[in-house]
Amino acid sequence: MNILIINGPNLNLLGRREPDIYGNKTFTEYLEDLRKQFPDEHIDYFQSNYEGDIIERLHKADGIYNGIILNAAAYTHTSVAIADAIAGISIPVIEVHISNIFKRESFRHQSFIAPHCKGSISGFGLDSYRLALLSFIH
Repeated sequence: MNILIINGPNLNLLGRREPDIYGNKTFTEYLEDLRKQFPDEHIDYFQSNYEGDIIERLHKADGIYNGIILNAAAYTHTSVAIADAIAGISIPVIEVHISNIFKRESFRHQSFIAPHCKGSISGFGLDSYRLALLSFIH
């Protein structure tokens, strides 16, 4: 299985940004653990704070990966362009969120990308990524 994880804005700050919501582990540390748990799966990683970079990465992934795990972060609630990029590719995408977006501010309750995704996982901390990976494997 060839999987791409894409993280959006501010997720490069994991481990120090609002640890009460996002925890104390960096994504690099978590990714190392994830790769150890799934040694037979190839997992690539991309993070950007820029909407256009995320769109370009989605486009370039088409036909290369079996699945994409996407945490679009704040762009989840604002980006029609990322939603259109997901709709325009043939790879299944799973939307993930570290926090439970429905327990947060009301503007976070709407996802523009969810209608174009295979599914959505939120509220399980960094384990949301593992759960998404398991859904692709099974």
